[in-house]
Amino acid sequence: MKPTIPETGMPIARPATGNDADRQETSLHGEILLRLRDYVVEGNIPDGARVPERQLCEMLGISRTPLREALKVLAAEGLIELLPNRGARVRQLSERDLEELFDVMAGLESLAGRLACEAITDEEIAAIERLHYKMYGHYLNSDMHNYFQVNQRIHESIVAAARNETLRATYASFAGRIRRVRYSANFARKRQRWGEAMREHEAILDALRRRAPSELSDILFQHLRNKRSAAIEHLATVRDTNAPTAATG
Repeated sequence: MKPTIPETGMPIARPATGNDADRQETSLHGEILLRLRDYVVEGNIPDGARVPERQLCEMLGISRTPLREALKVLAAEGLIELLPNRGARVRQLSERDLEELFDVMAGLESLAGRLACEAITDEEIAAIERLHYKMYGHYLNSDMHNYFQVNQRIHESIVAAARNETLRATYASFAGRIRRVRYSANFARKRQRWGEAMREHEAILDALRRRAPSELSDILFQHLRNKRSAAIEHLATVRDTNAPTAATG
């Protein structure tokens, strides 16, 4: 049975003309990109595997041209690699890659938390609170897809509240590269780690409410370190599972 791209409730194509057509083309591109990114992030194509362009075109109901435009964006985000005249493949990260990338992300989020405490508004804190309780609902329902989406919005909201465009742009460039493994890390020691992550998010929200910069900075740094450990554990499990077994005589 072929895997399917997650539906978002938005139709893929509809007739339009003039400015409406331009707006629809932009909307269509965004919808394709969103669904394709989720598909890759959620592990439907193995690490290092070629992207099945024909199958994806069939599932999305599109031609190769819009698919390849979306793949270029995912390549810029670091999720896939474009192969000259040979399509694309999912980027495969080593344990060392993960250690380095998560350490950089931990440093960026730690700095963002410190700066956010100096600049965040009451309205922004309230918005993050609403996201937190929405995420908690997904956790209770074991809805990994929507939990992850809201989780990323919380982290991005804290970075945005730092009011530092250089930090925001740097964070975005690294976030794309580990988005896939950050998602898959939730499956390592799934319920235990997931529960730990929720408790860490409670502490993040509490420190943010109190605008405690040093405390929030430390919590965010350790939160990413814990995620790093889970990601490396999951990577080892997957590679052990996929490793060929030795022949016996």
